[in-house]
Parts: sequence; structure tokens; C-alpha cells
Amino acid sequence: MDEPRTGAAQSAPHQDAEATPTYTIALVDDDRNILTSVSIGLQAEGFTTRVYADGATALRALLDNPPDLAVFDIKMPRMDGLELLQRLREKSALPVIFLTSKDEEPDEALGLAMGADDYITKPFSQRLLVARIRAILRRVEVARADKAAAAPDAPAAPQPELVRRGRLSMDPARHEVRWADKPVSLTVTEFLILEALATRPGVIRSRNQLMDCAYSDDTYVDDRTIDSHIKRLRRKFRAVDPTFSAIETLYGAGYSFAEG
Repeated sequence: MDEPRTGAAQSAPHQDAEATPTYTIALVDDDRNILTSVSIGLQAEGFTTRVYADGATALRALLDNPPDLAVFDIKMPRMDGLELLQRLREKSALPVIFLTSKDEEPDEALGLAMGADDYITKPFSQRLLVARIRAILRRVEVARADKAAAAPDAPAAPQPELVRRGRLSMDPARHEVRWADKPVSLTVTEFLILEALATRPGVIRSRNQLMDCAYSDDTYVDDRTIDSHIKRLRRKFRAVDPTFSAIETLYGAGYSFAEG
């Protein structure tokens, strides 16, 4: 296969057997090896891809001809991923997933605060990336359905089931989380881990069980990855409530959610 050309759309070689929508994913990275491998992997899953080797070129294309979702690296010359996101958010709410390195935690936090929808740490599996993309696209479809249902002549839509535990409220359909009625912004993985804990308060979930809830089949993550997500969850909730202590640790066993 020829190397992807910057800005060129590449059609998926095949579609899944199910009648699913064809989504277009934009990839932005100065590493052409990553562009090629990720593009091929997404095409194999039924996506259409567009690839861009620098942020400035990508920004123009994302605004002029928006895809359904964009995935881009933080560390790029000329215009890095954070600047690209900042300028994109001035005019667009396009869903964005960051690709980061293990030592870029401050950039991850800043990116989420600026409006990124999720981030994935390199190295990553194609299966994990596809799972995150599909989760975000499902959220987008729910939001569109909500907007359509709000039209004057639209029939009343069924109310989604909420998870309510003490001061916690979770809306899985809209990926919304509130603590004591204050919004808390979570990534897809953080949301899934919290949901697994909150749906069975007081029950200890092992790290392996939380991995199964938050990651797709055959995706390998180690125990420290779950611990890192728990640490970020606690930090985000304590930002809105310094007394937050609902996520409890039982050393050697796992984590649980205290409803009080």
C-alpha cells in the first residue's frame, strides 16, 4: 500500500456485515509510520480515513470538511496537538482523541480541560483505539437523537436510565457525570470504571474485573494502568469536592464504591 498522502481520503476496503453507518476519521501525526498503520487498521474496521502530517494543514481541512472524529498526536512540529485543539475549539465541537506518551500527564489533563474527548497513551493497541472511537461516536449519535427529539413535532423519547448513588449521578447515554450536582468531566475509560464500581456499591471489584469492564477483549493493560485511572478519578472528583472519598481501596483485593 502506498504511503498515505496528507489530506487525502482513503476509503475502507470493506464494511462490517452489519448495516452500520460509515464514519470518517481524521488522523493527524507527523510520524508517517503511525499514520499508515493506524489508517490501515481503521479501514479494516469499516472506517474511512483522512490523514494529515501536520497540524496547520489538518486545521484547515477539519474546519472546511469536518470528519466524524479526529485522532491526533500532541507532540508535532509547527502546530502541536494542544494548539490544534485550541484553535479547532474556537469554531468546532468535533470529537477529538489525543495520542500521548507516558510522560505527558500534564498535557493529558490540559487537553481534556480544553475540550478533548479522550486520550490514549502510546504504545496502544488498534483494538483499544477502535473501542474508544466507537464509544465516542455512540455518544455523538445519542446527542443527535436528543436534539431531534427536542424538535416541536418529535414524539417523546424514552428517558435514559441514570445511575444514582448518594451524591453521584451518571447518565451512560450522554456520558455525563455529576457529583453533588456539579459536573465532572471523565474520559470514556474513567467513566466505564466508575460505572462498574457505582452500579454495585460496597462490592469489591478486582483490577482484573475493572479491566474487563473498561477495555475490549484481547487488550492488555497492567495493574498499574487501573491504579492510574483510579488516581485520576479521585483527583477529578476532589476538584469539585475536596472531601470526596467514595472510591475506596482494599489493599490486595481491589476497589469499591461507598454510597454514603
